[in-house]
Amino acid sequence: MKKLWFPALLIISFILSAVGHYAGFPYTLEFIISAVSVIFVAGFLGKATESVAHHAGQRLGGFLNATFGNAAELIIGILLVKEGEFDMVKASITGSIIGNLLLVLGLSVLAGGIKYKIQNYNVSLAGLNGSLMLLAIIALGVPAIFLHTHAIESKDTNVLSLIVSGVLIVSYLLWLLFSMITHKDYLADVSEGGPLDVEHEEAAWSKGRSILYLIIATVMVAFVSEWLVDTLDPITEKFGLSAIFVGAFVVAIVGNAAEHSAAVMLALKNKIGAAVEIAVGSSLQIALFVAPVLVFVSQLFASGPMDIVFTVIELAAMGVAVFIAKSITQDGSTNWYEGMLLLAVYAILGVSFYLV
Repeated sequence: MKKLWFPALLIISFILSAVGHYAGFPYTLEFIISAVSVIFVAGFLGKATESVAHHAGQRLGGFLNATFGNAAELIIGILLVKEGEFDMVKASITGSIIGNLLLVLGLSVLAGGIKYKIQNYNVSLAGLNGSLMLLAIIALGVPAIFLHTHAIESKDTNVLSLIVSGVLIVSYLLWLLFSMITHKDYLADVSEGGPLDVEHEEAAWSKGRSILYLIIATVMVAFVSEWLVDTLDPITEKFGLSAIFVGAFVVAIVGNAAEHSAAVMLALKNKIGAAVEIAVGSSLQIALFVAPVLVFVSQLFASGPMDIVFTVIELAAMGVAVFIAKSITQDGSTNWYEGMLLLAVYAILGVSFYLV
């Protein structure tokens, strides 16, 4: 019976969310139902990811979780770009980056640190992740600096955005080649006793079923996220929230729900390496791949091209998140207090964005 309650609630909440969307429930009620559904769907995706990680290894499992989790965000981003909501897209990209580096990583480190005094992972991977985070901030910040200082004109930002986006995509693909193929063993996850062995554990599902469930869960996340996003405008107006707060925090939290649950679950099982791979890897994927892809996709729509110029507030938030996350993760070990520090910075940014 214990194994049946979760799938039952998963299916019921998903159906109710669909009915609420297509039957025109009051927006507040529809928002609540969809938010609850996202929690259950994210839990389903987290369990599927954990099972895939058992068969494919923790690093590949973490990469798959980040990729499938960001698929929903990419879909939402494309829909917003098509409608010309460029500011909302940039705010959601900002929120996704700081949400993964501060909220997801913070919750994972805090939860894992409470259960295990010190958790260790590959220090070389930590260093490279930090360098990639700096690359992301440099790439996203340079166009804004050159535009706002009038070193270039507005008409040149589209060309610069396309070039920067192309460089980021190539850099990300080369990172996958480096980390997954040429230096796979160099970046393998470790514990105090050496390579982390999870073979003694039993996977929840077979390899084929795990992959199938991962795909199904991703599709469910995409649908529920879109239904939830449709309620944001009326909710924003009703409660007097700013668009930048909704984009940077509400949309980002919804889009990252899958990573939240999966990373925390892995950290609680002393798999902090996989949890970091999900949190930091997802943030890097957003900055180095999703954002540049949206720039290229925007060229196809009548709404016009989207540049990669972020506001000073957005750049400051991302810079702060990268600075504290790099500082905490660079030594390859974590504890609960470091998780608390990440969450403290997230709370400060959240209040600041709310007051904008």
